[in-house]
Amino acid sequence: MTIRVLLADDQTLVRAAFAMLVASARDMEVVGEAASGREAVGAAREVRPDLVVMDIRMPDLDGIEATRLIAGDETLAGVRVLVLTTYDTDENIVEALRAGASGFLVKDTRPAELLDAIRTVAAGEALLSPGPTARLIERFLRSPSPAATGGPECLSDREREVLALVARGLNNTEIAEALGLSPLTAKTHVSRIMGKLGARDRAQLVIVAYESGLVTPRTR
Repeated sequence: MTIRVLLADDQTLVRAAFAMLVASARDMEVVGEAASGREAVGAAREVRPDLVVMDIRMPDLDGIEATRLIAGDETLAGVRVLVLTTYDTDENIVEALRAGASGFLVKDTRPAELLDAIRTVAAGEALLSPGPTARLIERFLRSPSPAATGGPECLSDREREVLALVARGLNNTEIAEALGLSPLTAKTHVSRIMGKLGARDRAQLVIVAYESGLVTPRTR
């Protein structure tokens, strides 16, 4: 399937560069562009993309609020948001994830990595964290807010094990190997966990795991 991408960035040259890159991939197409957060929300409702590449700092309405509006719109339930930030230490990254973003990427990422990130987030496979994830999560835990989803107390022991591994960044194949399961069984567990917790994707599973204390940052 072709991944339909909406690009949201207030810098014309940046949008043009991203548009050329996305258009160069056989499995993607640019279906819209936006120069502000408000334009991004409107364009998402109009063209219904598979994924929005969203800059955080934009005029009129920033990328975090735009993400929150998109994630909270039931008619846009299948639209995922990949947030772009200038620095991997951006204070807004955690808030963007809380708002409903499915992952984040720094702007100086190599072109091939951006395309891979779009494919990954569009497939709902993993939370992207190219920078020092532990540092971000520590900041996240210092400023907790109630999770928008349910807690892990409703999960079975096996599902809690799977959730903990998702939060550590393992994909379905790695989870299967760690627990002695088949990849299909691991995928089924992840899907059931998402259903029980009301999570949109794996990014929200990570948030639930850390907010509930099921997983804590590893010491370095």
